[in-house]
Amino acid sequence: MSTPVMTPRLSDTELRAIAKLVYEKSGIVLHDGKRELITSRLQKRLRHLGLATYAEYLKLAERDPAELVTLLDSIATNHTHFFREARHFEILTSRVLQTAAARRGGELRGWCAACSTGEEPYTILMSLLEAGCGGVRLLASDMSTKALATAKSGVYRLDKMTDVPKAYLPKYFEKGLGAQAGLARVQPSLRRLVEFRALNLLEVTSLGQQFDFIFCRNVMIYFDKAVQQRVVSMLERHLAPGGYLFIAHSESLNGITHGLATIAPAAFQRRAA
Repeated sequence: MSTPVMTPRLSDTELRAIAKLVYEKSGIVLHDGKRELITSRLQKRLRHLGLATYAEYLKLAERDPAELVTLLDSIATNHTHFFREARHFEILTSRVLQTAAARRGGELRGWCAACSTGEEPYTILMSLLEAGCGGVRLLASDMSTKALATAKSGVYRLDKMTDVPKAYLPKYFEKGLGAQAGLARVQPSLRRLVEFRALNLLEVTSLGQQFDFIFCRNVMIYFDKAVQQRVVSMLERHLAPGGYLFIAHSESLNGITHGLATIAPAAFQRRAA
């Protein structure tokens, strides 16, 4: 008869220590109500590593950069879908595209700053191409290496693509056959337009370029005001004069110091120099 596997108990001290490390490295705030989330997401990792306590795991994550990435990957929430908050893509293909056309013949430079598993950057590209964009260079970044792996592969379940217009499916996706039935993969021609990069928004100082638009949606809801201020200031520096910033409708820049003008709900424009 096998011995039952005991689940380590997460003490209050361990919870606070893990929350402190996650906050320092990612800006994500984990309050006491996240105990169940932390336990459920880390207990398998502890068993895999043969560790008896969360304190042991914490020590490992503090000294091993690769394990720290695994920890942050485990904690990060990567819920997203194609054409989420669709109004922003309408603004992208009208005001943003028009602004860039007047400056550089239609070529756009964009940054999807919390791209998760890739649905958002691919939506951006499809929207722009359908609107007649003459050229686009898109950087898509995320802290989660696990999410980025999915984004780079560009493979999605068909039942998760109900918001993609039917006419786009044969144009921008390859339908899986045989063992891949029920899946679709983003066409290589679309994948080539995006550069995926692992970036922690708290560690970005300068990317050496400015962008016509930045999407940073559904990530700042996990930050406190101090981290929100830090991230928004960094994003604003990376906007070209007249460039646009999109955040989620569930987020707000209230109480944040910035030089952006509101043009629509959760959409802002940097004032021209």
